[in-house]
Amino acid sequence: MEIRHRSIAAVGVFVLLGAVVALGHWYETQRARAQPLRPTEKAVLVHVTDAGDRGPGTLREALFVVATATGPTSISIEVPKINLETALPALVNGHGVRLLGQASGVQIDAQALGAGPVLDISGPNTSIDGVMIKNCSGAAILVRAVRFRLSASTIDSCDVGVEVAENASDTLLERNHFVKDRIGMRFGAAGHNSAVANNEFTKNKDAGIWAVRSAPDSHDDVIGIHDNKFTDDGIGIVAGNIPVLVERNDFINAREADVHLIGAGAVIRANRINGGASMGIVAENARGAIIDGNELEGLTAYGVMVRGSSNTLVKANRLHNCGYGLAFVLGDARAVSTAVGNTIIEPKFNGIDVIGDSPILRRNQVLRAHAVALHVEDFQVPNGRKVQSQPFLENNNFGNGPVGAGNATVAAQPNPH
Repeated sequence: MEIRHRSIAAVGVFVLLGAVVALGHWYETQRARAQPLRPTEKAVLVHVTDAGDRGPGTLREALFVVATATGPTSISIEVPKINLETALPALVNGHGVRLLGQASGVQIDAQALGAGPVLDISGPNTSIDGVMIKNCSGAAILVRAVRFRLSASTIDSCDVGVEVAENASDTLLERNHFVKDRIGMRFGAAGHNSAVANNEFTKNKDAGIWAVRSAPDSHDDVIGIHDNKFTDDGIGIVAGNIPVLVERNDFINAREADVHLIGAGAVIRANRINGGASMGIVAENARGAIIDGNELEGLTAYGVMVRGSSNTLVKANRLHNCGYGLAFVLGDARAVSTAVGNTIIEPKFNGIDVIGDSPILRRNQVLRAHAVALHVEDFQVPNGRKVQSQPFLENNNFGNGPVGAGNATVAAQPNPH
């Protein structure tokens, strides 16, 4: 009997201890929820009221203040223009910094600086809103941290507008203007969850966006590039071995090409390309690229050029009033590219050119070509070797236009009607 009483007492003690532990956990949870930020973690707001290069109230002083803050910080620029003379300290606060241009059209002029970045983003959770940075001999903004956001800002006449380093991720660039830079944005790798949306790129010398590295990485995430406008750039977008999804953008009057693809990892979908003495989309030594549902109009040269590429799909694009339609040149015979369901209306010269290549051409339409609807030609390399063209044709409609075979054989195809 005594043993039984002891067992009951032990169980009771165990239950009581459990209740005490649960009550203590509940108390600590409620206390933590109710407890405000400690004084050392208070948010900090710094006002920039002096346009000078250094001293109280300047941007430089503000960056030093927020660097040592123990909580989230904001910098409010309340002067119309800042002329920098020496390099600024990096933005390093780990709790987050927001740099906000309060004055209408606030400018940071970096003409007197050297080749380094104007703003070096080294801490996470940094955002910049409503600022113009101009006349930089280096990068306007260098991003080497996670969760950076640039919005409603302008980068004008810089070597590179935004340089995104390999270790950056969760980068969002939206509603900005990139004007007369050498390169608007440059990505060194594909950062996780990064996007470029609703920006305008105008008269950038080399490219609006440059996303290139030497080799692909199978673990890469895709950079989303959508709903932007590219006008009078050298090249709108250059993408090489960095996965990109380019969709719903407008390209106008590029000087060299609107989109230039190299290597693996690109999807070009539902864009509109208009005008210019250039090619529209160039896939050069590309692997597995998808060019789908784009509209191309008024280009002097080719709408789509696929050169030295493999497994590239050109699908459901609409081309009208271009110099030429599609071209397939010296592709990989072991992994051929395919054109399916494209419509080419009134090319000024040839609708489809095949030179030293053997793509699959299926259900394409070439209507009212001014020269020939399909031109197929072998390629003679300088050492005397001949690369044959042997495209596979199925259910294409060449609109009763002529089909030309220079020194190659054009295979018969079933009548599409």
